[in-house]
Amino acid sequence: MSKFGVLAIGPAGAGKTTFCSSLIQHLRNNKRSCFYINLDPAAEDFVYEPDLDIKELITLEDVMEEMHLGPNGGLIYCFEFLLENLDFITDPLEDVTEEYLIIIDMPGQIELYTHVPILPTLVKALTRGSLNVNLCAAYLLESTFIQDRSKFFAGTMSAMSAMLMLEVPHVNILSKMDLVKGIVARKDLKKYVEPDMSLLQDGPDSGIEYAEMEDHEDPLEPRSVMAGNSYQRLNRAVARLIDDFSMVSFLKLDAQDEDSIGAILSYIDDAIQYNEAQEPKEPHDELQEGDAEMT
Repeated sequence: MSKFGVLAIGPAGAGKTTFCSSLIQHLRNNKRSCFYINLDPAAEDFVYEPDLDIKELITLEDVMEEMHLGPNGGLIYCFEFLLENLDFITDPLEDVTEEYLIIIDMPGQIELYTHVPILPTLVKALTRGSLNVNLCAAYLLESTFIQDRSKFFAGTMSAMSAMLMLEVPHVNILSKMDLVKGIVARKDLKKYVEPDMSLLQDGPDSGIEYAEMEDHEDPLEPRSVMAGNSYQRLNRAVARLIDDFSMVSFLKLDAQDEDSIGAILSYIDDAIQYNEAQEPKEPHDELQEGDAEMT
């Protein structure tokens, strides 16, 4: 018997929990069942109560207090403890049938899925053995990042790192699209949906802004034009790496739009082979040609 699931990941504030809530509501509207797992040991408020909550096993607040750890160290400890008690997740999932979509909401500390092998270990436990979950990772990046091109490409690099680390089908999502309406035109948005390295080559924010160098300043100081040029070269090298691999593209998400959620779900279903005969829906364009150029 097959099991199907999606892992919501991405930096803090990207809208992962909102996405999970909207996905649950969409599934309910379409008479589909889901099994909602919260793996953020610091999360408190939910639109839909999780079917399984890591806080029933361990909480970040308790770890920070008892172990005298900071938020990041405490979070790593929580997940190490979870890996030592994997039956907390695996046992309840044994009874989940193929009619359910398993939705796993993750915390926003990106080190969990970029350079610390904790989440890859968890993914292997879910996708192999008796569970054998067909799992897809949904990486959310806030759409407002496109207002800072360097920040956007850093987020894109993080998405690519997560893809390489997790080794599962991957869907990248620009979330909170409602926040950029009127800020970026559709023709410009296409350069972010399919990341275009020319954005860093000729954009106004291709490097950081530095004050003009005073006569008494050392030209090697960070404020200097030389440092600014080095920063621009670094940005271009990062963009070229993304372009050479051609691995990252984004879907557009407005969590308040039923059609937008449905389009994202169709890509997830395709990635996890929930319905092999189904073709992914193309999300409609939220932004019109007449929208303002990006400021």
